[in-house]
Amino acid sequence: MTTLLLIDDHFVVRSGLVASLELEDDLQVVGEADRGEDALTLFSQKKPDVVLMDLQLPGLNGIDATAALLREHPAARVLIFSTFARDEEIQAALKAGALGYLQKSSSRDDLLAAIRAVARGERTLPPDIAQRLKDRLAEPEITPREREILTLVTRGNANKEIAATLGISEDTVKQHVSRILVKLKANDRAQATAEAIRRGLVQV
Repeated sequence: MTTLLLIDDHFVVRSGLVASLELEDDLQVVGEADRGEDALTLFSQKKPDVVLMDLQLPGLNGIDATAALLREHPAARVLIFSTFARDEEIQAALKAGALGYLQKSSSRDDLLAAIRAVARGERTLPPDIAQRLKDRLAEPEITPREREILTLVTRGNANKEIAATLGISEDTVKQHVSRILVKLKANDRAQATAEAIRRGLVQV
C-alpha cells in the first residue's frame, strides 16, 4: 500500500483526488492540507510514502515547502502537481528535491503512473517537459542582471528608463537587451517578453 499526503489549497481538487486515488487498491490518502506550512507537520505525523504538492499555495509555496520538507526529512518523496508548467518553476522544484512534476491537465493514468514512480524513488517528468529542460541546459543562462533588465522590458520600460532605474548607461542596457534577445532566440522585445513569461523568468 502506497500512502499519500495531499497539499492543495482547493478543497474541490483535494476531494476529487481523494475519490479518484482511493479507487486504486494500492493507494491510500492518509492526510490533506491547504497550506505549505502544514506539509511538514502532517508529514511528521503520517509518514506518507508520497507527498502530492501544489505549487501555488497561501503562505509557503510548493517549492519552498518541498525544500523545507526535504531538509527535515531527506527521504521524503514529493510529486509536484500543478496547473502551471513554467520552466523556471519546474527547475526550482526539482532543485528543491521534488522527484516529479506533473500538470493538473494530465490524464488519470499519467497521474497514477507518476505517483507509483515517485513511490519507487524514481524521477518522473512528462516527455515534453523533460525535453524542454534538456534543451535549456544546452542554452546560455540568463544572468541575474539580464533578468533584472528583462523584468523591466516586460513592464514596457524603454532603454533610457531602464538605464535610469538601474543606474547604468543606456549603451550598457542596449548591449544587455541584445544578448537577452539572442539567448531567448527572440527577434524583438515582444517575443522576448512572451518567452520570458513562458519560461517563468519574470513574474507577471
